[in-house]
Amino acid sequence: MCKSVDLHQAVLAKNDERALVLRDFLDQRGTLAVNLMSSPGSGKTALLEVLLTEGTASGMTSAAVTADLATENDATRLARSGAPVQQILTDGLCHLEAGMLHRRLQGWLPENTDVLWVENVGNLVCPASYDLGETLRIVLFSVTEGEDKPLKYPTAFGLAHLIVVTKSDIAQAVGFEEDAFLDHVEQVNPEVPIHFTSARSGQGVGSLLARVRRYRAGEAVHRPVLAGAHAHLLHHRHEAADPADSQPRAALDGTAS
Repeated sequence: MCKSVDLHQAVLAKNDERALVLRDFLDQRGTLAVNLMSSPGSGKTALLEVLLTEGTASGMTSAAVTADLATENDATRLARSGAPVQQILTDGLCHLEAGMLHRRLQGWLPENTDVLWVENVGNLVCPASYDLGETLRIVLFSVTEGEDKPLKYPTAFGLAHLIVVTKSDIAQAVGFEEDAFLDHVEQVNPEVPIHFTSARSGQGVGSLLARVRRYRAGEAVHRPVLAGAHAHLLHHRHEAADPADSQPRAALDGTAS
C-alpha cells in the first residue's frame, strides 16, 4: 500500500512541475487558461460552444482543447464556433495531465489567444487532483444532477475558483432545490462565485464571459481552501486507507454484500 501511495504522490509531483512550465508558457503569451470540469452529461460541451461563439463575436480571441477517452465528436462540435480547436484522446486515462496539454499546445496555440478553454474528461474525481497550469478552474453542475453533488465530490467543488450551474432553464421542471445546493457548496468552498447559465436560452452566458474578461485583465480569482472535515480529500485515492476498507461490507439486513 505504501508503494502505491508513494507512486501516486510521485506522479502528482511530476505533473505539478509540468504545470509550472505550462503556466509560465501561457503567462508569457498573455493567455488565460480555463480548466472546465464536470460529470458526463452536464452540458459542458454545449455551454462551451456558446462561450466560444459569443466570445469570438465580442472580440475575445479564444481557442479550445477538449479531452475524451475516445472519439473526436466534441472537437467537431466545438469547431462550429469558428474558434481553433484541438482534441486530446487520453486512450482510457480518466483525466487530462499538464504534460499532455503542453505537448498539444506546442506549435498550435495562436499567439494572440486571449482565453484557452480546456474541456477536461467528464469526471469529478481524477481531474480534480491534476493542475493543468490553469489560471481559472471552473466546475460545472447541471440542475439534473442532485443538490448534494458538492458533498459527494468535495475535492472538485472545494478547489474550484468558480462554479457554473448549467441547464438553469429547466431547474423548476426538474425540482432543483437551489437553497440546498448553495448550502452544500458553502460547506466545501465558502464564498466561491456561482453563475447560473443555460446554453439553450443564453441565460448567464454574457455575465460569465464578462467575469472571464475581468480575470484576464488582472482581477484576482477566488482562492479556495477545502473546508473543515473535507481538507484531507485534497487528492483522491486508488487504494484503501485501511485494509478492512477493501473487504465486502455487510448489507443492511446483516447478510454479506
